Amino acid sequence: MAQWPDANRVSYWAFHADRRQSYMSFAYLQLGSDADTEEAVDATFDAVMDKWSQMLQMEHLEGYAWAILKNRITDQQRKRSRRPEPMDIAAFEAALKDQAEDPYEGLVDSITLYSATRRLSERQRDLIVLHYGLGFSTVEAAALLGLEEATVRSHLCQARRRLARLLQAEYSDRADQGEKTS
Repeated sequence: MAQWPDANRVSYWAFHADRRQSYMSFAYLQLGSDADTEEAVDATFDAVMDKWSQMLQMEHLEGYAWAILKNRITDQQRKRSRRPEPMDIAAFEAALKDQAEDPYEGLVDSITLYSATRRLSERQRDLIVLHYGLGFSTVEAAALLGLEEATVRSHLCQARRRLARLLQAEYSDRADQGEKTS
């Protein structure tokens, strides 16, 4: 980095400052551990730093950096393959925090939602997590992933429709099973 032109160094650190917290939030939801999250995000920025001069020539360097983050998250998940998946842990935690009269029903609903979300495309899953899980606006999510805002809105719309179909099918199946056992 010492040999970089000042403009490259400044732009890298601006990119780092702008993206780090968002990357940390997203990675934490995937990994469920501060240490794993820190390691994955640090490895992401190390890889981005190594490629920064080339990335500056790219039309959508944000998308390339996002792909690096996703790969580092996957690497971190593989390292801890014996531990439970964070999405499964999140379902249980959500059920425990929920003050519903029937915590079992809340747990089943959470697991059903996470299961349906896993059946979305990777891009749709990412955007659902960013928009609904982390509260990013469509503009913020578009900037983070290097997409047009209209593309983000389209993916979110398709994801909501697919989730609605998947959840409707799941609840219909559950209702049919309930009738058979009654």
